[in-house]
Amino acid sequence: MRIRIVDAFTDRPFAGNPAGVLLLDDVFPDDDWLQNVAMEVNHAETAFAHRLPAGGEADWALRWFTPVAEVAMCGHATLATAHVLHSTGAHEGAVRFATRSGVLIATPAADGSITLDFPTAPLTPVEVPAGVAEALGAEPAAVFDTGPDVGDLLVELADEKTVLALSPDLKALGAYSSRGIIATARAEDPALGHDFVSRCFFPNLGIDEDAVTGSAHTALAPYWASRLGRDDLTGLQASRRTGLVRTGLRGERTLLSGHAVTVIEGELRA
Repeated sequence: MRIRIVDAFTDRPFAGNPAGVLLLDDVFPDDDWLQNVAMEVNHAETAFAHRLPAGGEADWALRWFTPVAEVAMCGHATLATAHVLHSTGAHEGAVRFATRSGVLIATPAADGSITLDFPTAPLTPVEVPAGVAEALGAEPAAVFDTGPDVGDLLVELADEKTVLALSPDLKALGAYSSRGIIATARAEDPALGHDFVSRCFFPNLGIDEDAVTGSAHTALAPYWASRLGRDDLTGLQASRRTGLVRTGLRGERTLLSGHAVTVIEGELRA
C-alpha cells in the first residue's frame, strides 16, 4: 500500500509537523501491526484510515499511533490525512472521520487550507504542582488541567521569551500529566502574525517535543480567547520546525485551520 509523509500546519516542506498517512483498503489490521508501522515511521503520529460504507455518520474511520502508543486525538495527523484524501482524489469536499474522540470533520477551503472541527477542551484551574517549575525550568503564572481527552497540563508562563528559552527536564515532566505539558504565553508582537506562542512536551508518548500540536490548540484556543477577548486567533508553536494554527472558538467546538504538504510518497511492503 502507499505510505506518505505529510508536513502539517505549514505551506512548505520541512516545517510544521510530519505525520505518516496510510489509506487502508479494508478494516484496520491488528493493533500490533499498526503500532509496528508507527514505530517504523517514527514520527510523532502515524494515521491509518479506511473508507466506511456510504450513508453512515462518517465517511472514513481514523486512528492515530505514536511510536509507542495509540492516542485518542491528534490534530496534525488528521489534517495530513484530509490533505492526502483531497490531493489524491480519494474524497471530495468535507470529510467526516469516525475516531475515538467522536466524529471529526475536515473541510477544505479555496486557498488550499483545511479546517478541522474538534471538541473544545475543558479547562480546570489547578494549584501549581510541586516540582513542576523545576522540571519545566520556568515559574508558571497559571496552570490548568485540560481534561481526559487532551490529557495535558496547560501552563502559562511570563512571556514569549520564557517559552522560547525552555529546556525542560523531560523525564521529570512525565510525572505531571497523562500526556504532557503545554507551555504558552501571549505573543510579544501580534503584528508578526500570531497572538500567542506555545511549546508542547509529551515524554509519556515517546515525543520529547512535538513540532505542532493541533489537539493542544483545543485548549489554547479557549484559554487565549478568554484572555484576549477574541474568538479567532493564530497560534505559533515555537518548536524548531515551527508552525501556525489558526483557531476559532465556537463554544463546545474549536476550529483548527492550516495547510499541509506531502513530502514523501512510497510503498509499504510489510
